[in-house]
Amino acid sequence: MLRHALEGHGHAVVEARDEVEAKQRLAAVRPTVVLSDLRLPHGDGFGVLRAVKEQDSETPVIVMTAYGSIEDAVAAMKEGALDFLAKPVDPEHLRLLVARAIEQRQVVTENVALKEELVARRGMPNIIGDDPKLGKILATLARAARTDTTVLLEGESGTGKELFARALHTLSPRAERPFVAINCAAIPDALLESELFGHEKGAFTGAVARKLGKFEVADRGTLFLDEIGDLPMGLQAKILRALEERCFDRLGGTTERRVDVRIVAATNKRLLASVAAKQFREDLYFRLSVFPVVIPPLRERSGDVPLLARHFIDRFCADLRKPRLTLSPAAAAALQAYAWPGNVRELQNCIERAVILTDGDTIRPPHLNLSSVPPGAGDAGADASASPWAQVDLSGSLTAATDRITAEVEHRKIQQALQAAGGRRTEAAAQLEVSPKALAAMIKKYAIGAPASR
Repeated sequence: MLRHALEGHGHAVVEARDEVEAKQRLAAVRPTVVLSDLRLPHGDGFGVLRAVKEQDSETPVIVMTAYGSIEDAVAAMKEGALDFLAKPVDPEHLRLLVARAIEQRQVVTENVALKEELVARRGMPNIIGDDPKLGKILATLARAARTDTTVLLEGESGTGKELFARALHTLSPRAERPFVAINCAAIPDALLESELFGHEKGAFTGAVARKLGKFEVADRGTLFLDEIGDLPMGLQAKILRALEERCFDRLGGTTERRVDVRIVAATNKRLLASVAAKQFREDLYFRLSVFPVVIPPLRERSGDVPLLARHFIDRFCADLRKPRLTLSPAAAAALQAYAWPGNVRELQNCIERAVILTDGDTIRPPHLNLSSVPPGAGDAGADASASPWAQVDLSGSLTAATDRITAEVEHRKIQQALQAAGGRRTEAAAQLEVSPKALAAMIKKYAIGAPASR
């Protein structure tokens, strides 16, 4: 029955009657997914599970039981089973579980293949992590890399957006050409236009010679515009023209310059909120966000913390010429429990400090200098709980806290406007003083449904 149900959805199925036959089949084939009953005529499902994991630890296993034994199911999942089914089996439930298992397996496979390819490529930094979210991002970047589509990387500070931009460049046909990065927030507004587009001799006081801008330097390669959300309004129109027409003028120049540049932008801001506040051009936002990719914060892939910590320990031990250090169990637990508001950058700084402070051969919690209590906690007095701000999550950096609050305000304000307008988006957009196009994008972003009819 199970074979017919699965074959009916296009799956190829190999059958085995018991644990012995299953092990024989596993020696001959490498299945994408294994489905096994826990009770078998000879042996049991635990034996099958262990045999599968010995062959390939990443192969997903779904176990079945007809006895309603939650204890057995939990024990199987502790040994590595992906999920369990209670018999009699609902074919539709089975189909969904198998589809999910196949998707997970594909993500793991793509992640491994892509990481090997990235490391093999010249100049490609190694991206550390086994989280499925990371695998999906790498797979997405690999698909985007084959095109010249503009990519917008969104994520909190410290998540490694430039690392992913370099990965995109290295996977692209432009890999042998320049990768040029510029931080739009780190350069004074008065100098940023010259840095981006260059200038002619005499264009302004101090311009004693012609200078090429980043757009020209990156010709036929990739230009990474970091912190694009901090781009001055006055420059946004010129950036838009360069994106759309691939041409620009140097400061003080009279000749139009044409370039072939692939643009990758990054931001830790909510650009839609900046658009709504008239701080960022709407047309530039939609031009940049043709292919948006969200980089998850480290707290959402906490399983990668030990891998990253080990990588940084080895790196800084080598840099400082210290013998290889180990993490004590208590220190490892502290790293795992911490929220990492500064993301990978904060973890890197934490490990570097710990390596410097450690005199013996083991890093212990005091060397990490981590605190589970946010700075300032407990200073507000006994009346803090009476304040509405006591219920607001202000952890992490200023940007992270602001982004969380802004997102909540946007979500609630849009719902309120739609409710007041009876679901009419044009009227709601007018109330919010944003364009219908920007409102539609925010409704999609926050998955806001239609308001209840009045």
